[in-house]
Amino acid sequence: MTDDASNRLSGQDLTLSYDQRVISRDLAVRIPDNSFTVIVGPNACGKSTLLRALSRTLRPARGNVLLDGQVISSYPAKEVARRLGLLPQSSIAPDGIGVADLVARGRFPHQSFLRQWSAQDEAVVTEAMTATGVEALADRSVDELSGGQRQRVWLAMVLAQQTPLLLLDEPTTYLDIAHQMDMLDLCADLHAEQGHTLVAVLHDLNHACRYATHLIVMKDGEIVAEGDPATVVTADLVEKVFGLPVRIIPDPETHTPMIVPVDRRGRGRDHR
Repeated sequence: MTDDASNRLSGQDLTLSYDQRVISRDLAVRIPDNSFTVIVGPNACGKSTLLRALSRTLRPARGNVLLDGQVISSYPAKEVARRLGLLPQSSIAPDGIGVADLVARGRFPHQSFLRQWSAQDEAVVTEAMTATGVEALADRSVDELSGGQRQRVWLAMVLAQQTPLLLLDEPTTYLDIAHQMDMLDLCADLHAEQGHTLVAVLHDLNHACRYATHLIVMKDGEIVAEGDPATVVTADLVEKVFGLPVRIIPDPETHTPMIVPVDRRGRGRDHR
């Protein structure tokens, strides 16, 4: 594991809690630069809590999150928003707002009294909508859109911030399987083609193995394993973390680990 100075985003000795309920203690995490890092684990294990701390939406009870070598809470909010974009688990758009107007809000961190809306801002918004495939929706109200379309619009807004770091909290929630794959393919393209460092919380282990370049596995508020999915994901680990007996086989499309639950009812492959 590398030193914190070589990682744009990291956490040291983190204790994370909601009121008096402690979720994690003495947590240390480093997000590899230029990675597509995915955080996985059982429900209520602390995945989203860790992401909230890394994005400065949750203040650690103890310890520090470092962004570009400085404690993240020492930055003004606009400066954080110029360095780090967040797609939260639940996003609520103002009533009646149009797609283009919502995406344009991603340029707010770059605005000031001396720097008003410019042709560059307009170009960035257009580019973000094109990258997420929502340019044809520009004149529509966000309220009219399907769940998959809305997720893409919110991602376009985050892209319009033009940050090198993107944090995504369960970006595939409520999406059908086709839209899940669309969203993850888009994230993978942003990482591979545009050089973004992505950190995503996902529930689906097979999606995590297929897309992640770096995997963080959590249980009971602790990081129990991390690294390349091909190295980290074993049948023993999955059973230890999720309590589920599985077989690990190569994904026939990507050759990444694919998790197949053991048939616990004993039906067998040839059962009709």
